[in-house]
Amino acid sequence: MEKFTKLKELLASVEADAEKFYNAGNSAAGTRVRKAMQDLKVLAQDIRAEVTEKKNSAK
Repeated sequence: MEKFTKLKELLASVEADAEKFYNAGNSAAGTRVRKAMQDLKVLAQDIRAEVTEKKNSAK
């Protein structure tokens, strides 16, 4: 559950940069959004692996 909480916090932290990129055209904010999205992807993969491991160990 700790990783899921981290994922939510990361998504919330990138929201301001997404607003700046999409609404104000700030390209530096776009770079930060891309980095955050990559971090989210990695974290989501970790969560998937953890869930699968936990599910399979319960059998």
